Amino acid sequence: MKKKEIAELACAELEKLYPDVKCSLNYSKPYELMFGARLAAQCTDARVNIVTETLFKKYPTLEAFAAAELTELERDVKPCGFYRMKAKSLKEMAQKLLDDFGGELPQTMDELLTLPGIGRKTANLVMGDIWGKPAIVTDTHCIRITGRLGLTKNTEPAKVEKDLVKLIPPEVSSDFCHRIVEFGRDICRARAPKCRECPLNYFCVYYFKNIDVK
Repeated sequence: MKKKEIAELACAELEKLYPDVKCSLNYSKPYELMFGARLAAQCTDARVNIVTETLFKKYPTLEAFAAAELTELERDVKPCGFYRMKAKSLKEMAQKLLDDFGGELPQTMDELLTLPGIGRKTANLVMGDIWGKPAIVTDTHCIRITGRLGLTKNTEPAKVEKDLVKLIPPEVSSDFCHRIVEFGRDICRARAPKCRECPLNYFCVYYFKNIDVK
């Protein structure tokens, strides 16, 4: 089976499983999604949501983040890990958004990547969820599962993104990545994946190589 066919089947099956998928990070303002995604590096979305519930009330505007006392902001985000670096990023991101973009999130990949602490994964999340543009968010779930399905042999996020852009229809690419996350948590886990009950196993390369032969 060709990669394009596998991709089409994966999109269809995941849509059946998670028809109303949405980002698992909570936010009410566009920049809050980006801030939450920055805090989510090496941290679970569930923990980030607990932290940001208080954080976004304490600092309700970009101006408040930019003016925050760094040591206090560090304490506020400490449960998310790597708190010194993350607090610094939030403060600097807020200031740059105010100084260079009039307090609005940029709408292009190149501009988003100029923001402190923002890489392609977070930039793609913003492009897809905020601006409704085609986006491939190559988090650990996406990399693991698309590798198992046989859509890519790469494990570096940028290379995986490049491979998937050729295979996933742009109009569903953002939702596809959110569905992959849910699927990775529920079924295609890093350890002990539920392969025999997986609705994608009939076209999964990993299943045929590792499970079906047993």
